[in-house]
Amino acid sequence: MIIDKNTLSLEDTLFSGQCFRVFKEGDVYSVISGVGKNALKFSSSQSDLSTESLSPYFSHFFDMETDYQALKERFAGTSSVMKKACDYAPGIRILNQDPWEALCSFVVSQNNNIKRIMGIIERMCLAFGEVSENDSSIHGFPTAERLCEATEEELREIGLGFRALYIINTAVAVRDGLIDFERMKTADIDECRKTLMQVKGIGIKVADCALLFGCHRLDCYPMDVWMKRVMAECYQWNEKTDCAKEAVSLFGPCAGVAQQYLFHWARHGGLEDK
Repeated sequence: MIIDKNTLSLEDTLFSGQCFRVFKEGDVYSVISGVGKNALKFSSSQSDLSTESLSPYFSHFFDMETDYQALKERFAGTSSVMKKACDYAPGIRILNQDPWEALCSFVVSQNNNIKRIMGIIERMCLAFGEVSENDSSIHGFPTAERLCEATEEELREIGLGFRALYIINTAVAVRDGLIDFERMKTADIDECRKTLMQVKGIGIKVADCALLFGCHRLDCYPMDVWMKRVMAECYQWNEKTDCAKEAVSLFGPCAGVAQQYLFHWARHGGLEDK
């Protein structure tokens, strides 16, 4: 089956702030995912991308098993704003990323821009990740155990700044079992947030992003400056709103997918024409 742009848009999905080890040269995309050095390179020509061309790892990575058309129809029926967001980028999907990589990446993302985040993470992989046996230019994401061995000074040297200590704290929590990713995929969402936020350097936004984009907790609804503006201007949310509860009430158990459509739409000027 050929995958069309309404089913999966590479551009909108890979460059919507979910992941950071993605590169584009001309019309060729390269994606590297996880400590296992999983790599995929393909053209943006939709004729080159089919369900058969994707390995099981990347079919799962792009969440091809989920019916996004049904989700979009449900979301679009909730409001005209939500319909505009779904129509703007109908090919966005929530990636099934390696949960450790996602958590670590969003710790790096704090007070940072996407270009700089990508640069820091790539330097971290080159310095501490294992080299692929098939391609020496490809490094896997560093394991938590390896980053536990890194010094704060070494991490600062690759541009992490104050986040260096946060990365070490997070790596130690994963290594020591405080953070159990398999449990977080199914446990009570509030319990998962509290567990993550016990680690110094992980706040509510990083926790929610890690849960949505790393543990595929589609009931999670991260709130950054863009989403706060969207929900204030279009849904009259304020600082007293219980965002997590209200989002699931509005959009159902896959509210996190709705969040990504709204986030992408708002970040690309949607609020100016709402």
